[in-house]
Amino acid sequence: MNKQDILDLLKASPIPLTKREITQKLGIKGSEQRVMLKRYLREMERGSVLVKTEGGAFGLPAGLPHVTVLTISDIDVDGDVFAIPSEWNAELQGQPPRIEVRPSSKGHPAAAIGDRILARLAKTDDPKIYEARIIKYIGAEEIGRVMGVIKINERSHQATLVPAKKRAKFDFDVPQNALNGAKHNDLVIGEIQPSRGMKRKNVKIVEILGRRDDPKAISIISLNEMGLREDWPEAAIKDTKGLKVPPLGKREDLRSIPLVTIDGADARDFDDAVFAEKLEDGGFHLIVAIADVSYYVRTDTALDKEAQRRGNSTYFPDRVVPMLPEALSNDLCSLRPDEDRACLAMHMWIDAKGKMHKYKVVRGLMRSHRRMTYEQAQAIQDQGGDEITRPLYEAYAALDHARQSRGALDLDLPESQILIDDQGNMTGVQKRARLDSHKLIEEFMVLANVAAASCLEDKRDHKRFPCVYRVHDKPSMDKLDSARDFIESFDLSLPKGNVPTPKGLNHLLRKAATLPYSHLISMMVLRCQSQAIYHTHNVGHFGLALERYAHFTSPIRRYADLLVHRALVGAYGLGEGGIDQGEIARMEELCAHISDTERLSMEAERNATDRFVAAFLSTQVGAEFSGSITGVTRFGLFVRLDESGADGIIPMRSLADDYYVHDERAHALIGRKHKRVFRLGAQVTVRLKEADGLTGSTVLELLNPEKGADIPGMALKPKAHGDHPRGKSKFKGKPKSETRHRFTKNKGKPKKKR
Repeated sequence: MNKQDILDLLKASPIPLTKREITQKLGIKGSEQRVMLKRYLREMERGSVLVKTEGGAFGLPAGLPHVTVLTISDIDVDGDVFAIPSEWNAELQGQPPRIEVRPSSKGHPAAAIGDRILARLAKTDDPKIYEARIIKYIGAEEIGRVMGVIKINERSHQATLVPAKKRAKFDFDVPQNALNGAKHNDLVIGEIQPSRGMKRKNVKIVEILGRRDDPKAISIISLNEMGLREDWPEAAIKDTKGLKVPPLGKREDLRSIPLVTIDGADARDFDDAVFAEKLEDGGFHLIVAIADVSYYVRTDTALDKEAQRRGNSTYFPDRVVPMLPEALSNDLCSLRPDEDRACLAMHMWIDAKGKMHKYKVVRGLMRSHRRMTYEQAQAIQDQGGDEITRPLYEAYAALDHARQSRGALDLDLPESQILIDDQGNMTGVQKRARLDSHKLIEEFMVLANVAAASCLEDKRDHKRFPCVYRVHDKPSMDKLDSARDFIESFDLSLPKGNVPTPKGLNHLLRKAATLPYSHLISMMVLRCQSQAIYHTHNVGHFGLALERYAHFTSPIRRYADLLVHRALVGAYGLGEGGIDQGEIARMEELCAHISDTERLSMEAERNATDRFVAAFLSTQVGAEFSGSITGVTRFGLFVRLDESGADGIIPMRSLADDYYVHDERAHALIGRKHKRVFRLGAQVTVRLKEADGLTGSTVLELLNPEKGADIPGMALKPKAHGDHPRGKSKFKGKPKSETRHRFTKNKGKPKKKR
């Protein structure tokens, strides 16, 4: 008997139950269990998990409070925002209710996963579903600091701090005696001062980050916004002093093996090296050697604590915020040619079809025989290859065959690369090359990651060395249902009922490849995917169609890989630097932390990209661009520009006069009066209205909105009555997807109902 048993019983009961009734229904016997039940009930009542009636019976709380603090938990394919109560205890309270964050009258928030908001809640017809209206964000302003740019009026000399966040509602005043040396156009951090009764709050400048017109300011804004930092604690740097490459000792000598590194042309650190040789039976012996970070970064040192705090490296278009100092990432742990380097190496043996049948982890000393870029490796192979590249590519062909056989999800979407000049200015954008050399390294790394997880699983029966899995759960049925009707509009089918396998989704993608809008199907399948996280409980990796998977191949930039290295060192008795009992006890906490830091870095990288692109476009306001609709919401349309890859918003108020219904199934806005359709994926021509490099916001205006924006040949399916499982909203009296918008050409504001 535990707390979850009590909760499950009360959830299933139509009425509250007394302690005696709970005892009987749970089959509790003996004084020890009765005392435990009494303690559990008292703790759950104190924690507001249960409520006690006047008659002494126990039941579940009636519902969430009218006003509460929420955390943004998900943003679906239509841009709809969902949240959970910030203080929700899933272990005790089970799955949280479904809460949809509705746009306020001031416009839909530019919400991001992890944001905290104070919201007003209302129930729908379904008691498990709530709708929330944002009262305010609980962000930087609530903890007393704000980042932005100083603006000083030439006439009045009044100083103002303009926040760098997109959703900032107001500016801040800066008294002259609080500038602390800040000048016009300085990028600063201000500390909010008490200002009761004043129209705007005052701030005192506590740090000057640089100049707003410095191209480096864009990344500085994005990293400070997310609480990242470039500088290192003095104690962490001190830990790197005196570190040296270890002697061979008990390590395996790999220096005679022609291991090579293959990386991007602009790479400064080389932490993985590969080797392949063909065997007489047609199979291959592969080696993936990884810099031995665990030898240098020991548990609980200042260096380790800072690496753990960062969780991973963060990559901006113009710089990297590394997880480890340069003394390691660019020197001792960089596998430079013709230099001895400590490594952790995975030996793997595969058959001619790419199936791994044997693996072994060793601690070694290696010497890279060659440093190649992706382009160089591909050029050598295209010319017939040499003694090093030829077996690598033959092994890759076998691994690629295995990948296709198991049905790994094949979402080969183009990736954009921002071009930066020597001064740090964005000069353009291009699609990243996708060569076989890229795929070769990816397949070698995937195999090594599988081998690392398998090595730890082999030891877990008799030694407690936990594996930090990289898990990717199957897509949720809600997201698949949201995509199904859109996909079926192309005469393609997504099986109903069970979640399709990656192989099934690949079959869909192959059929879609013959269509002119195949990229939309790929985008929709991608948006249905769950987010990959780190966890000690293995649920497999859906996207790669693998039963077990860990991150082993980049411990200089991911703390998860460092934990896996330490576990392998400890499990196989490979010397110093193994995992310790304290880490083992905190492993679940560490997994949650590094999953959070990964999301934080992704958000920072995305924000920096938005700012670079907006700054690049700011000189082109009024210009016209072609693009496609990438998001359809009740508050407007999101469009990605073809030329630059920039994402911008077309506010609903800028569309032609009509009532617009957000059709979730068709992923479209439909005009009630004129039947205009604005559909996901449709090609559009837009005019740039605003581009703000400070906040990264880009506002667009649709040209010829009276023509709509639909995909040729696609028909709208008629909605069935009662197609709205969320029930009716107490805010509007209508189901969510039937919310109507009417905008006038002149005022651009919703008209009141008559």
